[in-house]
Amino acid sequence: MAAKPVLDAACMAELRALDPDGKAQLVKRVLATYRASLAKLVEQLRVARADEAWDQVSRVAHTLKSSSASIGALALSALCADIERLLRAGDNAGAGELIEPFHAEVRRVDAAVGQTLQHLEAAAS
Repeated sequence: MAAKPVLDAACMAELRALDPDGKAQLVKRVLATYRASLAKLVEQLRVARADEAWDQVSRVAHTLKSSSASIGALALSALCADIERLLRAGDNAGAGELIEPFHAEVRRVDAAVGQTLQHLEAAAS
């Protein structure tokens, strides 16, 4: 069985449907913006976790949960939801255990978004 794609095809199709002729370069802009914010938010989460600022970790997870879902990074969105849920329940240790899988999924999503952006660039030229 093949691994599920990192970016959900249905979500990507919905994004494309918002800009059917591609003139507005909506998908490219959304993905580029997402990728930039992903890097910032992951760094914020790393610092917050090091400082044991769990409320900040929860805020970052909440933000990433929504934006990741919007581009179809559903596994990352689900991990963020789990981290947020555990922290709300006061389970810092449980949330902490998800940080490593979170970072692994972030790397996969970042690579997939980068690849998609490269394909969009190639198609545009």
